[in-house]
Amino acid sequence: MDFKDQIKQLGERVIKLKDQINTEEATKNAFIMPFMQILGYDVFNPTEVVPEFVSDIGIKKGEKIDYAIFKDGMPTILIECKHWAQNLNLHDGQLLRYFHVSKAKFGLLTNGIIYRFYSDLVEANKMDEKPFLDFNITDIKDNQIEELKKFHKSVFDSESIVNTASELKYTNELKALLHQELTNPSADFVRHFAKQVYPSVVTAKVLDLFTNLTKKSIQQHISDLITERLKTALTKEDEATKEQQLVEAEINKTEESKVETTQEELEGFMIVKSILREKIPVKRVTHRDAQSYFAILLDDNNRKTICRLYLNGQKKYFVILDESKKEVKKEISSVDDIFNYSQDLFSVVESLDKGKE
Repeated sequence: MDFKDQIKQLGERVIKLKDQINTEEATKNAFIMPFMQILGYDVFNPTEVVPEFVSDIGIKKGEKIDYAIFKDGMPTILIECKHWAQNLNLHDGQLLRYFHVSKAKFGLLTNGIIYRFYSDLVEANKMDEKPFLDFNITDIKDNQIEELKKFHKSVFDSESIVNTASELKYTNELKALLHQELTNPSADFVRHFAKQVYPSVVTAKVLDLFTNLTKKSIQQHISDLITERLKTALTKEDEATKEQQLVEAEINKTEESKVETTQEELEGFMIVKSILREKIPVKRVTHRDAQSYFAILLDDNNRKTICRLYLNGQKKYFVILDESKKEVKKEISSVDDIFNYSQDLFSVVESLDKGKE
């Protein structure tokens, strides 16, 4: 199982078990320790994952953080854990204090569902107020999994993560800001566009009008984008279907080129036509030759098989199809034996014509 599948599986486990997890300790055992294991760390090796890591904070001695992940004898990631139902916004200050006095480059605040990774991108040795990676493991996106993979023990490189963390942090903040503005545009956002299309001063009344117009325009634009994407997808699907049909046509041509209609098969066809002349116009009886059998059809329709002739093997067969389209084989010694099955042919044609009606 690859990294992505393991993370997705843990997310499913969290959904299934969370209502049975009643304590912070149980949250650690059921959710957070398996998370560290997926990242490649041995939670049972006290030189790699240190539980209850002691960190002196100012005059406070012996303060402990839930876990510290070590590399080369130094703490690299400090982890503060909470019960899965707790709001993490109430606890980021605690991790900040530990981070300030530690040499660790990353801090992780988690309740086993929400994971927030912090660093010191704004000011050296001081944990940022906002995380650079923030995700819900029960609804984690593929791009978030790719960022999380950088913390795996096998590829962990703090300098490399820090180099991309700043861009990731600001990208996430911009996405959140865009979402907010597109959902509920601010006055500044509306004014920016109103000034460009309204020929006079943007008063409070005009701003109010343009707030509604901006919301409508955003919704219509998003709708147009979705419609365009769907059209593009459908066009690609149509092109793929046409390409597949061309491939199939080429295959059929190749197969047809291998088919050789024998004189005996044509004689069998003429016998069937002469039998059915009593019931239907002979022009309705046609044939198509395949590699394994010779098919005689009604109205040149593949779905209206009158009979099949197997004449090229050691044994010869006259075949009709039952109601479930399964072959019913009758062994014959020569094509002349087809005359023995005249009533069968009449019944098949009558049944096919009824189906048409």
